[in-house]
Amino acid sequence: MFKGTTILAVRRGEKVALGGDGQVTLGDTVMKHGARKVRWLYDEQVLAGFAGSTADAFTLFERFEEKLDLFNGNLTRAAVEMAKDWRMDKMLRRLEALLIVADEEHIFVISGNGDVIEPDDSIVGIGSGAPYAEAAARALFRYSELPADEIVKAAMKITAEICIYTNDRLTLEVLPKEPAPEDEN
Repeated sequence: MFKGTTILAVRRGEKVALGGDGQVTLGDTVMKHGARKVRWLYDEQVLAGFAGSTADAFTLFERFEEKLDLFNGNLTRAAVEMAKDWRMDKMLRRLEALLIVADEEHIFVISGNGDVIEPDDSIVGIGSGAPYAEAAARALFRYSELPADEIVKAAMKITAEICIYTNDRLTLEVLPKEPAPEDEN
């Protein structure tokens, strides 16, 4: 299990929210508080978040975006091909990270073991705080009418209160991406 982060994805209705904390640790020392572990890919049609080594994650983001381009944004195909490469490629096999990727239809966890996992209940987390975040998100999902982004915010706040490797500096993105408000001048 990777220590030093929590990434959580929730789908409710037409919306998918992906959030990640900002804490980066080295051993038992906090090195950074505001890292951005959630990124837009493929012309802002896909969200991705990582847990694990930062340098490894940037390599994986780059490779995954290449797969998305190759397969014209088909998330399922890109995820499967990425997992194959990750498992077979000698250099990629050494990378220590996990990815959550999402579009408007799917959420997947991709691992270096060749796994592409789609959660049964549209809630999934990775990283050291994942069990806490998933438990909180499931409770909020089942017993409230909160939208996906509010579930992620609340679950990540709860996780930051419990997990020493998770902080409350949240990066949160929502699919579909809403256009920026126009300037009214």
